Amino acid sequence: MDEIYDEALELPPPARRVFCNRTLNLRGIRAVGFDMDYTLLHYHVEEWERQAYEHLRVRLSVHGLPVDDLVFDPKMIRLGLILDLRHGNVVKANRFGYVKRAMHGTRMLGYEEQKELYARESVDLAEPRWHFLNTLFSLSEACMYAQLVDRLDRGEIEGAFGYADLYRVVRSSLDEAHMEGALKAQIMADPDRFVMLDEEVPLALQDLKAAGKKLLLITNSEWPYTRAMMSYAFDRFLPDGQTWRDLFDMVIVSARKPSFFEHRNPCFEVIDDEGRLLPVLRPELGGTYVGANAFAVEASLGMQGDEILYVGDHIFSDVRVSRSLLRWRTALVLRALEGELEALTAFGEQQAAISQKMDLKTRLEHRFSRLRLGLLRRRKGYGPQPTASAEDLERRMHETREELVALDAEIGPLARAASQMDNERWGLLLRTGNDKSHLARQIERYADIYTSRVSNLLAFTPFVYLRSPRTSLPHDHGPRGGDA
Repeated sequence: MDEIYDEALELPPPARRVFCNRTLNLRGIRAVGFDMDYTLLHYHVEEWERQAYEHLRVRLSVHGLPVDDLVFDPKMIRLGLILDLRHGNVVKANRFGYVKRAMHGTRMLGYEEQKELYARESVDLAEPRWHFLNTLFSLSEACMYAQLVDRLDRGEIEGAFGYADLYRVVRSSLDEAHMEGALKAQIMADPDRFVMLDEEVPLALQDLKAAGKKLLLITNSEWPYTRAMMSYAFDRFLPDGQTWRDLFDMVIVSARKPSFFEHRNPCFEVIDDEGRLLPVLRPELGGTYVGANAFAVEASLGMQGDEILYVGDHIFSDVRVSRSLLRWRTALVLRALEGELEALTAFGEQQAAISQKMDLKTRLEHRFSRLRLGLLRRRKGYGPQPTASAEDLERRMHETREELVALDAEIGPLARAASQMDNERWGLLLRTGNDKSHLARQIERYADIYTSRVSNLLAFTPFVYLRSPRTSLPHDHGPRGGDA
């Protein structure tokens, strides 16, 4: 580990960096709160969601739906997609809410079908018609929903179901499965199968604590599950005699986020390992609590607003609400960012070729437009006249068009490959073509910083001053109008 003290140390590779939307001086943060699931604790997503899918399938079968032969498809759905409950579709939208890709049931829609449905409307997440898949726990339910839309269309589901009704049944059935506790019991019984260990996370938290920051664990998971999973993932990497509980100045379980940030929920102290509860006015340092609320936490800490950083994986329940209502600073953990950045790095040469060819295409289109305008003026007899004849202008237009057609043939395969990076159906998480995805826009608006895992803080230290980069505007890319 001596190399971490090297003055010439380079930054970590892109996949392990911390990215900044709004400048954050970590030295000014006095308390750091953490979510647990998919934040401090990462799971093998495919294994977890396949198991959740199986529990959901059992529940739906009890309700009489034809699901016995269905199988979870881990490639079908991605984080950041949106369910359109009016049409039974899964869509990917750009930052403005315009739909750029769509799937009805499990069938990707062609351009004309998609245009017919969405050319005149955009996604507005305030409308109940749209359901944003903003957590990895949504993948199994969205996969099941898409598969059942196919069966509903074929008339294989009895009853007066619409697409929105179908989703409500899927959602409530998954909630039933979670309430039964069987899924979490399986995970506690065999954590090796589900949990991705990261030995650097406990050390990153030790650094923060040693630097004088109060550490809070605020999770929606229940106390028995939290205690078991944190012990499994942390204790083995801590010095002898220490446990995960020694890292945290306050632990709050069953927090019911986002309600935790919105309402003054009652607070109960966990008084023994059996989980017995005692009602209290507010949480205090050193305790473990059920419920509680952010206002009471602020009062106990003697801190508020931008003195507190909250780190979570859920763009709404963790990041948006804590920032919008309380003005806490926010960090989003997006584990899939690692795969995205690795895909972008591997595609670097092809992306450079696309950029070069698109620059040439812009120049050729500009030339073609100027030639066309010159021909128009010559034929109409107005304005400054070109020196070339109409025949010469037509010939040069024809030659330029042929160059464009040939160039498009070269760009096409590269563009298709770019659109399928990291996922053949949906492409990258944070982009739709050249634009930002709807998920990227949410991150930009509500997360002060974002990273792929909490342990990435280790390389940046508790004293880092994270500066947001100069934002890019269309005119930053050169003097030519209409640059791609």
